[in-house]
Amino acid sequence: MKVHTTLGSGFQEVIYQRALDIEMSKQRLTFARELEMTIFYEGIDIGTRRVDFFVEDKIMLELKAVSVLNDAHLAQAINYLEAYNMPLGLLINFGSKSMEHKRVYNTRHPDNAEYSKTRIITD
Repeated sequence: MKVHTTLGSGFQEVIYQRALDIEMSKQRLTFARELEMTIFYEGIDIGTRRVDFFVEDKIMLELKAVSVLNDAHLAQAINYLEAYNMPLGLLINFGSKSMEHKRVYNTRHPDNAEYSKTRIITD
């Protein structure tokens, strides 16, 4: 919230990434930024993807700076959760006037058996 309050909307995603990096460091959170993962199709390397942040080895954080979140953004966040085998993620949009956020669950992860019928929880 502090990053959005301080910067407002209208910047590129990388600006919010840098500000969050600073803020999480000040809060002494453990995190990794833009951790790259190889994506395989039938055992063949077909490319790489980078998630914006992993926080405390528990939460994947994907940032956007768009006017409105859409289903493609949600699908991307879910795909990252599944590819990285993470149980929980946050999709945060700094592009709208009011910051948007959605909590996203990997229903294939054993920690989330209770969410097997729904993949997206909106706060």
